[in-house]
Amino acid sequence: MASDLSSLVNSSRALNSHLSRPDLPSVNLTLDQIEAQSRRLVSRRPGASNDTDRANYLLAQAHVDAPALANSIAHLNTSTTFSPLQPLQDTDVAGYLRHAHEQNLISTIEEGRKETQEDFYRLLEERSRKDWEAKKRRVFEELGGRATSDSKAIAEMKKSFHSKGALSASTGPSLTLQMQSKMMAYDRAVGELNAARLRGTSCPIVHLLMQAAASLNAEAASVQMMQNFHVLSKITAEPPALPPVEHAGAHILNTPLFERKYARVYLGDSESREAAALRNQIAKGSREALEDQYWDIIERSIQARPMEARLGGDPSVTNKIRAFLLMRYYKNGEWEDRIELVAGQPLWAKLFYLVRTGHPQDALDEAMRYQQAIENREASFVNHFRSWIDSPDRRLPKPHRDHLQSVYNAHMLHSASADPFKLALYKLMGKLEPSRRTVPQVTNTTEDWLWYQLAMVDEEEEGGLRGLTEVLLTYGERHFDGQKKGVWAGVLLMCGQFERAVAALWDHQETEIEAVHLAIALAYHGLLRVPSRAETSDLSPLTLSPVTPPALSLSTLIWRYVRQFVKMDAKEALQYVYCVCLSADQGSGVGKENLESAWELTRRIIVLAHSGPAWEELVGGFRPDGTRFRGVIEQGAPLLQLQSSAQYNEQILIHAARDSEENDRIPEAIKLYNLAGDYSTVISCLAQALGNSLSQPAGENDKGGIVERTAVDILRHYERTNRAVGKDRDAAVRLLRVREAINAKNAGRPDVTLEIMESTDLIPLDGDVAKITRRAEEFKDLHDALQRNLQVYLPLTMDALAAVHQSIKNSAAAEATRQMTLGSLRKKSRSLMVFAGILKYRMSPDVYSYLARLDVEIAL
Repeated sequence: MASDLSSLVNSSRALNSHLSRPDLPSVNLTLDQIEAQSRRLVSRRPGASNDTDRANYLLAQAHVDAPALANSIAHLNTSTTFSPLQPLQDTDVAGYLRHAHEQNLISTIEEGRKETQEDFYRLLEERSRKDWEAKKRRVFEELGGRATSDSKAIAEMKKSFHSKGALSASTGPSLTLQMQSKMMAYDRAVGELNAARLRGTSCPIVHLLMQAAASLNAEAASVQMMQNFHVLSKITAEPPALPPVEHAGAHILNTPLFERKYARVYLGDSESREAAALRNQIAKGSREALEDQYWDIIERSIQARPMEARLGGDPSVTNKIRAFLLMRYYKNGEWEDRIELVAGQPLWAKLFYLVRTGHPQDALDEAMRYQQAIENREASFVNHFRSWIDSPDRRLPKPHRDHLQSVYNAHMLHSASADPFKLALYKLMGKLEPSRRTVPQVTNTTEDWLWYQLAMVDEEEEGGLRGLTEVLLTYGERHFDGQKKGVWAGVLLMCGQFERAVAALWDHQETEIEAVHLAIALAYHGLLRVPSRAETSDLSPLTLSPVTPPALSLSTLIWRYVRQFVKMDAKEALQYVYCVCLSADQGSGVGKENLESAWELTRRIIVLAHSGPAWEELVGGFRPDGTRFRGVIEQGAPLLQLQSSAQYNEQILIHAARDSEENDRIPEAIKLYNLAGDYSTVISCLAQALGNSLSQPAGENDKGGIVERTAVDILRHYERTNRAVGKDRDAAVRLLRVREAINAKNAGRPDVTLEIMESTDLIPLDGDVAKITRRAEEFKDLHDALQRNLQVYLPLTMDALAAVHQSIKNSAAAEATRQMTLGSLRKKSRSLMVFAGILKYRMSPDVYSYLARLDVEIAL
């Protein structure tokens, strides 16, 4: 049997002997060894089988055949994934091309998907970083500055959480001398703006801001901001100065209206004809600003290199262009490649630069001068050029454009030697190939490129200015801003993206000041859209929405700016708050919300400003003779659109008084209520303040002393005018008398203290038990401030009795007189103790014990 089994094993091994591989060792294990090895392998992966079984069971419940799928995956052949479904013959060229085309499409889609995914995550990371930076910045602003370390930030945060309120926090970072100089240069322009608004006249605010920027150090940011303001002056068509007139009335009548001139169109329907005309004006003004800038560069270049320019004695525009071209394109006795000479002149370049620098009529005159030479090379060019120059919107009729297109396609499109300036002129006149946004040797700099884009803009084609804006937004700030900040903001200005331009400046600390003043200038001309309160973000003043145009919270921007110096110069801060009301005419309730924001900021300034003569100059006050004088805020009430004294009192003074109360600034609150004519509230607040400060020191600079002096002045005036008669005024008078008694005690005059306390009639001291009982029952009807201070004036009176008693006891007066006086003092002390005993529940046991001990000493 064994021999049969051995032969069976040998024969079974021979079945696959032809498959054996000499590099693999043979495995000779018994069944027991194989089982042991299998168990050992299973033990190394505990639960694997159970997990697999459980997973297969769950998938089977969902009608998923896991083993079959695993088998299919195991036998999947991926080598033919991108192969044709049907084999291609070697001679099937069309099939091969079709397959290659399909594979290219698949590859393109995959690459586009990867790029989109990478861009998404990059933008997500960038947006998260910006949001985080904005959040940190907002927190640090709320805490009073940019913290230098995490520990400092935490410490400031803890401190702020325990403060009285948001208005009591520090107001901003410490200002450097350079920042203060810049702010002072700009705030003069804002002051002039508000003065003009009060007079009812227009103000060239953009030009004032340009002058302020010019007065600063000639740093890169200031130069760029001067250019940005220059762009805005061209867009708004604001004249540099008002025309001279003989008297103020004519001044008002003859001055063009600047304030909110464009608001109706800018905030209205963007598809209307007026909106399209405004976009044309924005593009035209931006183009003109770039032309002025380039002409300034040409003149400075000629002045810097007169030997190369060889201007001669002819200072005309055309001759300056010739000199500039000579400096730029004429080297070593010859013109650069592709510069085509016409009649010995680089005529195409000359014509282009005359147009580029804003001298179209000079360009036309030059073309007419060389018309014959031009016509020999480019027939009908001069006629088209004349029509284009004479057109108010620089737009030729379609037949002319079609002709230019045919000439361009035939002679220039594919020519490697065509003059780039001739090519640029043809493209500009015919609006040819607007999607191809560059011309070699013509659009080398950012400014040249932008001018060319604006010159090609046509509101009837390619989306107009809005289409150009979409392209520029895809480029983003990193494409334009290098070391020179403000370029991206200038680009956004030229596209009419005014809110984005302000936000771009606000994002950089070195241009925050310019951002605020640019926003004010835009709001004055009606070119700033303000969001509703619900849409306003805490992180950024800019509000972006996929369904509405961008909007900028002017109130948020201005408050973050003025909070840095509101305590130092509240009047200047107020000038900026007046500008918040510029957007009060915006529809859908947004203007009203903006107006309310201005009122709220005005009240904040009142609460944050330091008390003193400057504070009274801000809010107003009373002269020694009782007459009232108006403060700066009331004088500027028309700028806050407060048309009556009652409206001013209600919206500003009374609300500010309540805010002052909440921030524990009681003297200021009392003065504000008094200015508002709310005399009953003044007395009520005064009584509460006197009651709260009665147990506190009353030095000249202490809170109690300030309240006392305020109360004396107001009560003297009210008694003379018989105002606010009643329980509150009576309580205030009594509390003032108690304060006088405390001062007399501190001065070592207990007899005066006792006399004053008896005059207040707060404590019955005549010994009549029935009267004492009745007065104790009536105690609950006294003013709350008097009830709360029972533990102050009872010991005060008892101390005065004890001191007078001791003084009389040790005096050298006649015995009969001395005994009579001591008896009277004992009677008063006993009356006080009876009164205190009835009201014992209203005082602490320690106070009652103290009174009882002094009563015993007096009785001895």
